Amino acid sequence: MDTLINYLQYPFVRYALIVGVLVSLCASLLGVTLVLRRYSFIGDGLSHVAFGAMAVATILNITNSTLIVLPVTIVVAILMLRNNRKRKINGDAMIGMCSVGALAIGYFLMNVFSVSSNISGDVCTTLFGSTSILTLKLSDVWLSVFLSIVVVVLFILFYHKLFGITFDETFMKASGVKVDFYNTLFAVLIAIVIVLAMNLVGSLLISALVVFPALSAMRIFKNYLSVTILATIISVLCTTIGMVVSILWSTPVGATIVIVDIVAFIICSIIGRN
Repeated sequence: MDTLINYLQYPFVRYALIVGVLVSLCASLLGVTLVLRRYSFIGDGLSHVAFGAMAVATILNITNSTLIVLPVTIVVAILMLRNNRKRKINGDAMIGMCSVGALAIGYFLMNVFSVSSNISGDVCTTLFGSTSILTLKLSDVWLSVFLSIVVVVLFILFYHKLFGITFDETFMKASGVKVDFYNTLFAVLIAIVIVLAMNLVGSLLISALVVFPALSAMRIFKNYLSVTILATIISVLCTTIGMVVSILWSTPVGATIVIVDIVAFIICSIIGRN
């Protein structure tokens, strides 16, 4: 405890914990809906798209990569959901195409137009979030706070609409609800969470941050609201514990958080069987 208190005196540690809690909160809120709508791997696909956009931003020497990464990720998220609903391309095929394609293009560009002497280290950090969460600036924290507030507020305001679309999109459309608008809004919220989560766990582990808390909560509760609330609690606790362990024992941040999420899932599964 004394060691942790000493670490908390450093601003970068406090920044990391604040952003970690906010990202895990937002990811768990949307994660329940993603799992129920069978879009679990859309987070994986979008994270790789974000990686490709970040590679372009790095090559162009753009200081704030979010200016490129966020718009690109939002556009692709909307296209993914629209293609999935219209069945022009199967949802899993669309996600696979975007995921592999963006990942390959991003890595290709970072190697061909190298702007760093340590390409492997940069790629590892982006993919696994090994150190980026501990190098956040105050401006990054405020941006994360703002975007997190946007996600939480919009989720609460349109909770009932998102709930209805999750379970019966056809009925909601027949009832006069603007389903396309809410699907677009949901895609935007997903994209925001993915971009925020890249600094926390890296693009390869984002799906775990979105999916595991939701699945853990579903082992115990069956009610949508109860699952959502428990998922947020589990997500915040696992992220906090994972980051503390990572800071104290110098383990990879993203991987540590995911391992804690796995342990939580196992515990919830055991509780759910009793």
